[in-house]
Amino acid sequence: QVQLVESGGGLVQPGGSLRLSCAASGSGFSINVMGWYRQAPGKRRELVATITSGGSSNYADSVKGRFTISRDNAKNTVYLQMNSTKPEDTAVYYCYAEAYLYIFGYSRAYWGQGTQVTVSS
Repeated sequence: QVQLVESGGGLVQPGGSLRLSCAASGSGFSINVMGWYRQAPGKRRELVATITSGGSSNYADSVKGRFTISRDNAKNTVYLQMNSTKPEDTAVYYCYAEAYLYIFGYSRAYWGQGTQVTVSS
């Protein structure tokens, strides 16, 4: 199975930067898509950004031009560089991975435990 461990959340002032990391561990899998979702209080979980193993990325309109997703395939790690942050970016950020499990012959989704990001002065 796959375990996802996030790090890098915290408090940042508006306009500041923060970098999130998420490492996948385990054995017997390969990961196609990795990404980040977020959930603010009282709101539904929403896509932030995703990236494939080939490097194709996708962003929510609300973060385009401010956030950058990247990935180290050798380390099964995905990063989210958050620049020009806004108070509305405040949320719990969840790491996501779509992993192909060799022993079962199918893919399934995995989620991290979430890391809090607060943008406030």
